[in-house]
Amino acid sequence: MAAATMHRIKVINDVSDLVPILRAVDTPLKLKLVTRLGESWLTVEDVEKEFGAEGVKTLAFFEKLRLIDTRWVAREGRKQPDKSYHFYYSTININTTSPLAEISEVLAIAMMSPKEYGKLEEKIYAAVGPEGRFFSDTAEELGMSPTRLKGLVKRSDKLEYRGHRIERFTAEPGE
Repeated sequence: MAAATMHRIKVINDVSDLVPILRAVDTPLKLKLVTRLGESWLTVEDVEKEFGAEGVKTLAFFEKLRLIDTRWVAREGRKQPDKSYHFYYSTININTTSPLAEISEVLAIAMMSPKEYGKLEEKIYAAVGPEGRFFSDTAEELGMSPTRLKGLVKRSDKLEYRGHRIERFTAEPGE
């Protein structure tokens, strides 16, 4: 008997939430991985075989963005189960209204060159430090609008939001 497929919808109400969705499919490798994760459950080993080290790194990015679901699977010949991954959402509903300046800023962040983005990401990374920092304090110190800072953090594979704080992201897939 086949397992029932659950239909999950990602609702985007905040314009900055567009950044991770756009970044999740901004390269052929990411797009193919999203497609494969939508079709079946894959372990880190499966991803590494098919997509290499860059695929494993992308898997960690998807996990950080909470775009993938996990479960443990037993494989024949192994004593311990393996953590497997599947794309969490089957549908995305974009339901937001935003001033032109904000949507333009968010789209610019999503399309920014890696070199330009890297400089901004490092500035934020240094500002939050190893202990993390309140979002509003960081925005004020860096002279960034809340929309800009949210978009930059949501694009990052080194930073994440936890409550009202920005913290350095450290989780790895398979842990």
